[in-house]
Amino acid sequence: MGKMLNQQRRGKGSPAFSAPSHKFNAKVSFRTYDEKEKTGVVKGKVVEFINDPAHSGLVMNVKTEDGEIVQLLAPEGIALGDEVEFGSNASLKLGNVLPLEKIPDGMYVYNIEIVPGDGGKMIRAAGTSGTIISHTDKEVYVALPSKKVKTFNSKCRAQIGLISVGGRLLRPVFKAGKKYHMVASTARYWPKVRGVKMSAYDHPFGGKQHHPGRSTIVARNAPPGRKVGLLAAASVGRGKKKKKV
Repeated sequence: MGKMLNQQRRGKGSPAFSAPSHKFNAKVSFRTYDEKEKTGVVKGKVVEFINDPAHSGLVMNVKTEDGEIVQLLAPEGIALGDEVEFGSNASLKLGNVLPLEKIPDGMYVYNIEIVPGDGGKMIRAAGTSGTIISHTDKEVYVALPSKKVKTFNSKCRAQIGLISVGGRLLRPVFKAGKKYHMVASTARYWPKVRGVKMSAYDHPFGGKQHHPGRSTIVARNAPPGRKVGLLAAASVGRGKKKKKV
């Protein structure tokens, strides 16, 4: 009897492929965007660092002057006892949270809001940062780590600096078991096995000693167990060069 494809098992919502949220220790988000931040500044102090399996970068607990604990991604170079400021009048220092309109061109930023007040959504992986390129009246252009340039509302907040633990991927992983535990903490799918290396009952491309044969194009209305490869592709391979007239 054949088996379900891996993408079918993952899509069903099996616990084997769900993130272990019961092990997560921190919810990284900015404080509520209130009048104190819009018109002034709220000061806080770094009181603790947390190694959270849900985040590749280090998380810091910031205690504000109101006694509120805010969990933020720690920038490279910050230390216990350092001051962190929130608001439109905050200074341009590591880890401070400001609206994009108040951050000058060329500054490194991370944890950017997509909608003003959402707490920070973009550029949150260890060692990453974006760069402020230019400002308009209502928008700010930011170069993302992917080299793409995205426009944000000028009222969206961001942190200054780049996220800590940037060298985490430089050290080689010598054992497959270590890689297994690294990946298991985030519930990513690993290892990824090619379909042609599987048995025939595991995958439509499996069970072949040699691999010339069958087309990998599948019809748009094919059943879910058959939808692997190129879905309703009109053509494959390199296109022919058009002759100049």
